[in-house]
Amino acid sequence: MTIQDDCSGPSSLEIQQSPWQQGKAPIRVIIVVAAIAAGVQFGWALQLSLLTPYVQLLGVPHTWAAFVWLCGPISGLLVQPIAGYYSDHCTSRFGRRRPFIAAGSSLVAVAVFLIGFAADIGVASGDPLGKSPKPRATAVFVVGFWVLDVANNMLQGPCRALLADLSGGEARRMSTSNALFSFFMAVGNVLGYAAGSYTQLYSILPFSKTTACEVYCANLKTCFIIAICLLITTTVLALFFVTEEPQQAAEPDLAKKKQIPVFGELFSALKGLPRPMWIVMLVTAFNWVAWFPFLLFDTDWMGREVYGGKVGEGTLYDQGVRAGALGLMINSVVLAFASLGVQFLSKGYVGVKKIWGGANFLLAIGLAMTVVVTKSAQGSRHHGPDGVLLNPDSGVKIGALAIFGFLGIPLAVTFSIPFAMASIFSSDSGSGQGLSLGLLNLAIVVPQMFVSVLSGPWDALFGGGNLPAFVVGAVSAVVSGVLALTILPPPPTGALTNLSGGGGH
Repeated sequence: MTIQDDCSGPSSLEIQQSPWQQGKAPIRVIIVVAAIAAGVQFGWALQLSLLTPYVQLLGVPHTWAAFVWLCGPISGLLVQPIAGYYSDHCTSRFGRRRPFIAAGSSLVAVAVFLIGFAADIGVASGDPLGKSPKPRATAVFVVGFWVLDVANNMLQGPCRALLADLSGGEARRMSTSNALFSFFMAVGNVLGYAAGSYTQLYSILPFSKTTACEVYCANLKTCFIIAICLLITTTVLALFFVTEEPQQAAEPDLAKKKQIPVFGELFSALKGLPRPMWIVMLVTAFNWVAWFPFLLFDTDWMGREVYGGKVGEGTLYDQGVRAGALGLMINSVVLAFASLGVQFLSKGYVGVKKIWGGANFLLAIGLAMTVVVTKSAQGSRHHGPDGVLLNPDSGVKIGALAIFGFLGIPLAVTFSIPFAMASIFSSDSGSGQGLSLGLLNLAIVVPQMFVSVLSGPWDALFGGGNLPAFVVGAVSAVVSGVLALTILPPPPTGALTNLSGGGGH
């Protein structure tokens, strides 16, 4: 079976009803599906904490490191809407969403293998030992990175759409499903960042350390092997416990009459989006312009600005990166609790607009505080008797780690509210869940492309540090917060009641 053979489906604008539409699935089934997020996010956490420094170790300059991440937004721009559209129309005997989840997980495993073994493959194909740049290893890494982002987008869109299907069209259950998905993302983050911050993890798999792959690389490789095992386990469990009734194909005459290319379907869907969905996408776009610089360069910021290290010189930069991974683990712990606690904020007088708007202002404060911590670190540098720069003061370290933890609160809102709102508004308008969530993804990946292209040259314009992009992020967070408070429509009355009753929107 191939997805193209069974899941291309008719390009009918009429979305058939989910098998669960007449009755919601048990919560245990939703938990099993949401747990896939832990496997996906484990690998994503490793990307965020270790890969930007790793790219620079391969010889890619800091100014251009952000361009490597451009592949993610581009693949998200194309893959997730297409995967969402075809999963809405898939007529495979295995169901609508399950074939995409299985294929996405398999591709993630292949991609992670390429990334983890990039240095070994590079040396085997002609890269010099112990020198940079390493063009062949970089090429293998970039290919693996592209495949990984394509696979993640193929996996996450249908996974969230399956959760919406299993919710039976009920806003409260959709909200709870998204909160659980966000919770398991946090669990994956905690595990991923914990693994990334442990410097001797490679000892679990001694074969990971080779002449081409020293300790840092061996730790990265071991982490990714663990990520493959975790993702395969969670995916197999979900596919085993969840069954989908095959969707009936549309009538041949109707399919022929309405058959149009998928991009035409996407364009039509964009034109037909209700105004509330456009506003959700607008708020989401500014929110991700704010988030992406920090998510891209947080550990690099710790290594460069906080610890004062330089890539490939001494140990300070590597220590800073590890400290950044610890900070991301703290961030994920806060994220996990905040994800479960957001639903309680919706009770009483606190609504979606105030929660999302307030979270954006918290994000702006956190990003602005990176400037304060950086200036404090620069003003308190100490050198040893031999002139070697020492670790920053404990107060500076605590301040930097506190920022990571603080940002876990707005991140919980970012990972839940936009998707819950999109599910609710698409349900009200009769749109397919997969296509609607794929379109919401456009509001995430387009800002990421913007940041990937401009953040490196923008930072270089002001001396090569990470602060200029963080400051732009803080301003964008304020704009997103203002938009959320002023023009974001509340969910329909019934949905708002359900959200207040138990949704981590």
